[in-house]
Amino acid sequence: MGAANVVPGVSGGTIALITGIFQKLINSIKAFDLTALKYLLTGKFKKLAQHINLDFLIAVFAGVAVSIITIAKLFGFLMDHYPVYLWSFFFGLILASIYFVGKTIDNWNLSTIICLVIGTAIAGSFMVLKPASENDSVIYLFLCGIIAACSMILPGLSGSFVLILLGNYRLVMIDAVNNLDFMILIPVVIGAGVGLIAFSHFLAWIFKKYKNQTIALLSGFILGSLGLLWPWKNEIYLKDELGNLIVKKGENVLEGYEWVLPQHFNTEVILAIVFIVIGIITIWATEYLATKQENN
Repeated sequence: MGAANVVPGVSGGTIALITGIFQKLINSIKAFDLTALKYLLTGKFKKLAQHINLDFLIAVFAGVAVSIITIAKLFGFLMDHYPVYLWSFFFGLILASIYFVGKTIDNWNLSTIICLVIGTAIAGSFMVLKPASENDSVIYLFLCGIIAACSMILPGLSGSFVLILLGNYRLVMIDAVNNLDFMILIPVVIGAGVGLIAFSHFLAWIFKKYKNQTIALLSGFILGSLGLLWPWKNEIYLKDELGNLIVKKGENVLEGYEWVLPQHFNTEVILAIVFIVIGIITIWATEYLATKQENN
């Protein structure tokens, strides 16, 4: 989940859904309620740990944190030097995810099909939105944490891509993570915690009441996000009225992407296809191991 959330366009929620921990994760986060607060204030820490499924949450979020810290440097390098191969791998991941998530729907009917179409349209609309400019104010970073955290646990909606739209992807996920800039990270983390707890209550309720429709909507999110991950795209940077590139802190400001087709069937295209296949196999293997673990 941590590795997925580092890459714009990929959702950690998708990984949680495929591996079968999505509903357990949402319910565990939702357990941070008044009962949990009462156990905390009265010193009943064992009951608190059981109530919020603490061992499970520690395992998941420790893995996420370690992955983000270690993978951020690698992905920063790959994004700068081998972007097509990185995008291809994740394109394969998400392509396979559509099937494995969609097959968990028990009953396809008009309502689930409508939800699939709506989810696809919502995620697809992200392709035409233009990013805001970078902003390092505490309040804005707090809001970035809330919004990004909600999208991170939603399959198909990428927290990192949301940070791009908010203008703070490089500031938070690359610069602050790699440099351990706590002045940037602390407001984002606090916002993420608030967003996760608040949003998990709504998500748990709707998942319980309308399971098939919710999964169909999430499948649509995943399908609609495929366009964001298309390997061949050119970065478009913001320019001023005179046509000059706008630079902030030594970096050009990303405005969006221009999606293109490869011009020649060369080694790069062949390797990109190989990485797409590796991504598909990775999801198949993940699903296989998760099913085997569940059966045991």
